[in-house]
Amino acid sequence: MTKEVVHAIQDDYPDDFAWCFGCGRLNEDGYHFRTAWQGEETVSYYEPSPKHIAIPGFVYGGLIASFVDCHGTGSAALALHRKNGNEPGGGEEPPRFVTASLNVNYMKPTKQGTLLKAVGKVEEIHPKKFKVSVEVFADDIVVATGEVIAVVMPATFAAN
Repeated sequence: MTKEVVHAIQDDYPDDFAWCFGCGRLNEDGYHFRTAWQGEETVSYYEPSPKHIAIPGFVYGGLIASFVDCHGTGSAALALHRKNGNEPGGGEEPPRFVTASLNVNYMKPTKQGTLLKAVGKVEEIHPKKFKVSVEVFADDIVVATGEVIAVVMPATFAAN
């Protein structure tokens, strides 16, 4: 299994919008999730640290929810960026999305010490709204599924 994202959509977010705790490259304390294309699906990888604990030996579910959330908004950004004729690393600023809805289903307990892989499938449901179905794998086992409804970030966010 490929475990590295070479050029993520988050690499191209402008500095003003690169602070998200989950995927912001400028947030020193954040997770630094990174999302890229893998064929027609999107992919992110993350290895939880021992501090991401629910009970001894298992990953905290909030981390998994954050992983689904940021993977979903990053996937939507990738989809609209591609629809606009662009790809990550091309020099064009990508669209930025925010979460309108997040649903996470925990399928199996997630053991500590495993690499997580999020795989997303993107469906456009409106010119400014995308639905992303996400599966989270640990050791090739689906441990969570989710759905993110992501909307283009309102212009009012830039004013703050």
